[in-house]
Amino acid sequence: RYAIPHIPKGETIINVGSVQAYDPSAEILDYAITKAAIVSFTKDLARKLLEKDIRVNYVKPEPVWAPLVMSLFPKKGNATFAKGCSIKQLAQPRELVSAADSSYISG
Repeated sequence: RYAIPHIPKGETIINVGSVQAYDPSAEILDYAITKAAIVSFTKDLARKLLEKDIRVNYVKPEPVWAPLVMSLFPKKGNATFAKGCSIKQLAQPRELVSAADSSYISG
């Protein structure tokens, strides 16, 4: 709420979602609930900011090489887990940055 007046027209807000928003795991239910809230928040904010020409998106990447993922699986399990990804590897956080360049996508 407080940041919006300072965001220039034509900018983009990117939130990071997760498959957990749609298919939660009991072991990380608090994380899954938070990600579900981010999806709803993003959709609502996208509608509200459309008139200000500010796009709001969320990306739902395949698993990202992050502390949460690392804590859920033993070291060998990370490689096995990555095999289930379509690209066959865990994403690096920096690989999500280009979502801001998708100028036709909002919500």
